[in-house]
Amino acid sequence: MPDSVENRYKQLIERIFFGESFGGYDGSQTQITFEREDLVRAARQLGIELPRNLGDVVYAVRYRTPMPKSILATQPEGMEWIIEGDGRARYRLCLVRVNRIVPRNDLITIKVPDSTPEIIGSYALSDEQALLAKVRYNRLIDIFLGITAYSLQNHLRTTVKGIGQIEIDEVYVGLDRNGAHYVIPVQAKGGNDQLSVVQAKQDIACCTEKFPALICRSVSAQFMDDSRIAIFELTLEQDHVLIVDEKHYKLVPADNISPEEMMTYRRRS
Repeated sequence: MPDSVENRYKQLIERIFFGESFGGYDGSQTQITFEREDLVRAARQLGIELPRNLGDVVYAVRYRTPMPKSILATQPEGMEWIIEGDGRARYRLCLVRVNRIVPRNDLITIKVPDSTPEIIGSYALSDEQALLAKVRYNRLIDIFLGITAYSLQNHLRTTVKGIGQIEIDEVYVGLDRNGAHYVIPVQAKGGNDQLSVVQAKQDIACCTEKFPALICRSVSAQFMDDSRIAIFELTLEQDHVLIVDEKHYKLVPADNISPEEMMTYRRRS
């Protein structure tokens, strides 16, 4: 994202956070609500060009860039401001406990024979799409969760009660050896985008609402360095997103997995 666009987005959020006409932060609030139309008012007050895609302002500050420094300065230790959906075209800035979905540095890397068709790698248009394709073609959801899973839909756009419009990167359905059925929302991030607890909460809420008879297991995937893929299973407890499990995979030619590594994997099974 160009610096000029990022700065413009931050100015809009900053004006809504502190602006008196928006109910401005006075040091005591833990929530500040606003509507998409408030971005129009903020742009008018600041005298800056209004972004064509108003939703991208919120998306960028949620996932791509940090909050403005002036807002970060109001965060008590161990707390942070996030943006959540609050209904159709409505949002709320919430002060919550710091919670990061970040790959650990002390986990082993599991090598998996790469089944990605070469033509997919040639034409994938973004890191996110490339990551989703690699996860799908290599059945990493099955491997990670230990169930049989099938991709149901990419980029599911829908509305969730109390949240508003959301988009899930990919939805899988699956079953285990006992016949239980699952719904697996998958969040994928590549490049500089960060895995988001907000998106994880939305994904879980959506699947709970739309697939009430299925067991929801929320998964997040992220490219790491050296083309490794970190995969997390997440759950929601007392409105906090927690990590249930984390594994790191590397897709390699089959002959790059040594007999010693095969024996190590066998001992862990």
